[in-house]
Amino acid sequence: MLTGVLYGFFAWILVRFVLTSLYTVGPNQRAVKTVFGRVQRMRNLTTLDDITISEYLRETEKERYCFPQVRVIMPGGPYIKLPWERVYKVSIATKTANMAFDPDTPAANRDGTVLEAVTKDQLNTGLSGQIRYQVSERNLYAYIFGVTKPIAHVMGYFVSVLRERIATFEAPGKKEADEQPDAVFVEGISINDLRKNLRDLNEHMDKECRCSQARYGILLDASLITGIDPPQEVESALAAINTAHNQVSSDISLANAAADQRIVESKRAVEIETLKAEADVEPLRRLASQLSLLKQNGKEAMEAYVRTVKLALFTHAKRIITEVKQ
Repeated sequence: MLTGVLYGFFAWILVRFVLTSLYTVGPNQRAVKTVFGRVQRMRNLTTLDDITISEYLRETEKERYCFPQVRVIMPGGPYIKLPWERVYKVSIATKTANMAFDPDTPAANRDGTVLEAVTKDQLNTGLSGQIRYQVSERNLYAYIFGVTKPIAHVMGYFVSVLRERIATFEAPGKKEADEQPDAVFVEGISINDLRKNLRDLNEHMDKECRCSQARYGILLDASLITGIDPPQEVESALAAINTAHNQVSSDISLANAAADQRIVESKRAVEIETLKAEADVEPLRRLASQLSLLKQNGKEAMEAYVRTVKLALFTHAKRIITEVKQ
């Protein structure tokens, strides 16, 4: 009886403290270990000491989002953990999610398919697209211990930044037109400007969301906004407005082209007349120069020149009338 109890005790020890103390870390995983509930840290270093992720934080945010740097267990194994230690594994593989996905309420935003936002001209529009993200290996403390639901925080932050950008978006050429009173500019519609500048919008979102790595331990790899659509009830009205704006823009372009052509033709006409006038004046300038030179050589040279000119004229004349002195 006693022998069976001892065998059972040793078997429990083997299972509880030996077999379960071995673990491995997969290729797409990273792990951290806690000892009596305290995570193993890298001395006194914090995420503020890592310029790679802290440079995107504002000065007012650095004190709030200051997390310790932890010792990361790389892929491999088997590793050993003691009974008073605990291992937390996370996957760092890149994941994709719909930008309208709400982790707390999956049924929101039309079951996570369309995100609504209001444009600058008070037009309610639907946005569709995707975001790619992955857990940051450089800030595992924030992801595991710092935030209860990191992905929910990241999605909420992304949506708030996106809606703020949609509500204040202006076409890149609008400010230049406002600064030039003489410039002709047709005021556009916000949704049209957004559609034409999707690339700029995506780049802005990538830039603004770089701080998510320092905030929540999640790195937003890229955002891809693919669709911006107005409500169905205003689609036809928007199409009519677009047609009118396109017609006005076309008329303005034609008028500018015609005016530029006339200006070019006027410049060429002025140049031609100027050249003609110079061609008529040049012989007179040379003649005046020759006469001045002859006058300097004396009266005889001038009389000889006049006599030579008269002889040349006589050769071309058909009738000569002379004055006879009585």
